[in-house]
Amino acid sequence: MIKMRIAARHRLLWAVALIAVCGGRTRADDSWVVYKGGEGPGKDTRVVLVSGDEEYRSEEALPQLAKILATRHGFTCTVLFAIGADGTIDPNRVDNIPGLQALDTADLLIIATRFRDLPDDQMKRLVDLRRVGPPIIGMRTATHAFNLKTSKTFAKYSWNGKVPGFEGGFGRVVLGETWIDHHGAHGKQSTRGIIAPGEEDHPILKGIKSGEIWGPTDVYRVRLPLPGDSKPLVLGQVLTGMKPDDPPLPGPKNDPMMPIAWVKTYTGTNGHTLASSRPRWAASQDLQNEGVRRMLVNATYWASGLENMLPAKSDVCDRRRVRAPSLWFQGQQGGGQTEQP
Repeated sequence: MIKMRIAARHRLLWAVALIAVCGGRTRADDSWVVYKGGEGPGKDTRVVLVSGDEEYRSEEALPQLAKILATRHGFTCTVLFAIGADGTIDPNRVDNIPGLQALDTADLLIIATRFRDLPDDQMKRLVDLRRVGPPIIGMRTATHAFNLKTSKTFAKYSWNGKVPGFEGGFGRVVLGETWIDHHGAHGKQSTRGIIAPGEEDHPILKGIKSGEIWGPTDVYRVRLPLPGDSKPLVLGQVLTGMKPDDPPLPGPKNDPMMPIAWVKTYTGTNGHTLASSRPRWAASQDLQNEGVRRMLVNATYWASGLENMLPAKSDVCDRRRVRAPSLWFQGQQGGGQTEQP
């Protein structure tokens, strides 16, 4: 049985009930859930989504995304969680994400962790993935996915790693940037996504117009230019407030605008090259925005090599059908139970 331990938060984070809207069934295990893909372009493509952050509720956002990918596009999705000693989902538990063996047969990894201090046996699964594994989509805090205080073996993957040739750890080297700072005011200035000049026809942005992407979470600062062959796709326009139609903030915060979604390649120690994509959005409330959902679905197609099968406008559920916010898997039963709204 998977249960969600609801912790006190310093602010309200909305959990969109897309899970209850999009249909389908869930097969749950002791510590993770699997969404069996149906018919669609993603049939027989296995996606592993790894949550684990105490800030943006990736434990809610990733099941939302996985359910859309499985029921609307055919991808089989396994969602992993930070699990506490009592067997509940505990985002504050930084040293335990069971089920990483699913990466052994994965076709794509989507990761949205924050400052995890995983033991060596769990980190090894992720490090081996860097050598021979599938492409990666890193969402928001994946730039600072790891803070490895107890592991000497994999310490260089920490967000503040200083090993020559691997400065900035996993975030900087594999995804394109590590944690620098907030660029917009956290909790006060939301973000509008502006398509980078010349990237309007990129598969990840198919069916999305400039300005349609919006989220209440703020822009992160990055160093310009991004390293290697990183190619910005979306720029983050800092808004004056927390509404989609708020005007842009005047001044240097938007001149230049920070890249908030980009693509790059990474070559592992054996010469294996993999593609990575880093969309800024990961918080559950960001997924209320149709443009955010569409960009993440499109990125899944692109990273899986299925961009030629993208429809003109990928199906991401009609927002008008989204019900009231719900912590959908509180008390969730295993064994193929249908979620309750």
